[in-house]
Amino acid sequence: MEEIQTFANKLIDNVEQVIIGKRPVLELLAVALLCEGHVLLEDVPGVGKTMLARALAVTLGVDFKRLQCTPDLLPSDVTGVSIFDQKEQKFTFLAGPAFTNILLADEINRATPRTQSSLLEAMGERQVTVDGETRKLDRPFFVLATQNPVEYEGTFPLPEAQLDRFFMKLGLGYLDPAQESQMLLNLGGEHPISKLSTQVDGNKLPELSKKVWQVHIDETLRNYIVQLVFATRNHSDLLLGASPRGSHGLFRAAQAYAAIQGRDYALPDDVKFLAPYVLSHRCLVQPESGLRGVTAANILSRIIEETPLDIGEVE
Repeated sequence: MEEIQTFANKLIDNVEQVIIGKRPVLELLAVALLCEGHVLLEDVPGVGKTMLARALAVTLGVDFKRLQCTPDLLPSDVTGVSIFDQKEQKFTFLAGPAFTNILLADEINRATPRTQSSLLEAMGERQVTVDGETRKLDRPFFVLATQNPVEYEGTFPLPEAQLDRFFMKLGLGYLDPAQESQMLLNLGGEHPISKLSTQVDGNKLPELSKKVWQVHIDETLRNYIVQLVFATRNHSDLLLGASPRGSHGLFRAAQAYAAIQGRDYALPDDVKFLAPYVLSHRCLVQPESGLRGVTAANILSRIIEETPLDIGEVE
């Protein structure tokens, strides 16, 4: 696991030159990258969501495209379109921004459901179908979508099917006073991202992703993951619990997180730490429970506290 740990540390250390004070979030992003998953970044404006995506792409040395989502954005603006070439007398495909390695879908909830759905196939199967022809996307392919949690005017909430395609849901949050003072110092001249350089080969991510499979997860821990997910499906405050994709995501995340820590085995604490980030956005709270202030994060916290680790056989 030394190769994976070295790769992740170089990635995080370099991005930290731009995004300071957020190492735990950067570790989770590294987990998602190693699992070839996508991330939904939900936070208030101005905390560095877009800059994080740019710094990530520069550090990995891979292709990067930004898609600014607006209500008038069309599916063809995401996937591409076929146009008729008068000279060649044939249709030519013009690839959209989905044909990249890292796609920043900025303010994804401002796009209409029709446009949002154009990303489903790309995120789930790493391919795009236009005019009946399916085209494979290059690997790595990583979607980092952002949305603002405090401004809902003119937005279209992501449906459960779209949310389930995201491997994790993260937030950056504000800096503490010392970190914000350091940020002001860093931005006193040339922006740090202009000095950022490639530190790792992003094209090695698919290969490293396969090595993550070698991390051992004990049967007891595997059963624990299943019990956590089943507890969300049977909870009275939840209208919808986590999907099988959620349990698989938590399993893979535990493997990747252990590898980043330099271990070839996962621990129960890994699962407990990762569960809120992997499962919360896959759970739909009952409307009446939501009115009482109940959130998916609150429910998951209680489930993690109440679910025993030594559970024996899964029925």
